[in-house]
Amino acid sequence: MKLHFIGLKSDFQENERKLVDVNGKSVGVFRLDGELYAVLNYCPHQGAPLCQGHVRPWVNAPAPGEFGYDRDGEILRCPWHQWEFDIKTGCMVVDGKVRTRTYEVTVETFDVTEEDGKVYVKA
Repeated sequence: MKLHFIGLKSDFQENERKLVDVNGKSVGVFRLDGELYAVLNYCPHQGAPLCQGHVRPWVNAPAPGEFGYDRDGEILRCPWHQWEFDIKTGCMVVDGKVRTRTYEVTVETFDVTEEDGKVYVKA
């Protein structure tokens, strides 16, 4: 794996995404809580451009008729079939209280490094 220059630190603003090319792959880069995360722009379900989906909080329901929000801006929803992934880990997220079939699937993530105001993805 080698480092690929993808831009300057100032190019990546808090709570925003930027699509970049890394070694021929489309990758979405997100800055959350001051840290950078990189996710392959490809949904493992059916190949949708994942990083064009909505970024949203995790909606939880502690009891019937109640709901709340956690992890604002950390969940990426596929634009085709609404599968949801944790931007920080790449893991698919499903509410354990919902009775539905789940799949152990992740989206590929990449390490991001900042050095001297420059940003690199390891791929």
